[in-house]
Amino acid sequence: MKRFLAAAVAAAIAFTGLTGVAEAESNGGVRIMPLGDSITYGTGVPGGYRIGLWQRLAAGRYTNDFVGSQFNGPASLWDHDHEGHPGWRIDQIDANVTGWMRTYNPRSVLLHIGTNDVLQNYNVAGAPGRLSTLIDHLTAAAPNADVFVAQLIPIGWASGDAAVRTFNNALPGIVQSKVNAGKRVHLVNMHSAVSAADLPDGVHPNAAGYDKMAVVWYTALRSVPGSIGNPRAAFGAA
Repeated sequence: MKRFLAAAVAAAIAFTGLTGVAEAESNGGVRIMPLGDSITYGTGVPGGYRIGLWQRLAAGRYTNDFVGSQFNGPASLWDHDHEGHPGWRIDQIDANVTGWMRTYNPRSVLLHIGTNDVLQNYNVAGAPGRLSTLIDHLTAAAPNADVFVAQLIPIGWASGDAAVRTFNNALPGIVQSKVNAGKRVHLVNMHSAVSAADLPDGVHPNAAGYDKMAVVWYTALRSVPGSIGNPRAAFGAA
């Protein structure tokens, strides 16, 4: 009965658009871990990009389960679990990630981290190396997971965004080195999706900016077979 109702609601969402509550089944589906800092948490817009991503997954008839030790967001975000930690840097995520992977066993990981390394001026030159180590720990703890590594969204002032761009420029080589080693790691260009106009405080997106991030994540997930499973048949289909 639970699966029947979930399929019916997801089908209704598919026809009515993305404005309603995405009441899709959140348990027993393909496990996705949103992982990062306040941008994953949704500072400014509780739930952040997870709202639009969940709604699109539901409208696409995918059955997914967001996982993590944190929980927040509005009713329009049916599944509130995540691993977004406001203020955290790469090294702080890295110190905990092995335990999280073993506890929640995600099939896919959405990683957006490094903004606080820039904001805190925390050995910014070493940030790409720290990210590379973090990815190694992720893939070692969850070798069957697909890890989607996002290039950071902009920072709304020139010096901050210059540091972000330098960090982002290092990511393609890092990700390719993991791919060459047989790891299931994927680069996601998030920087170009969000503009400075989407950042009211210069760091965190507004609702429109977070939804732009949701579109990019959804597109990236759909491009990798198995990362979000297969969509259910339409309600009433033979």
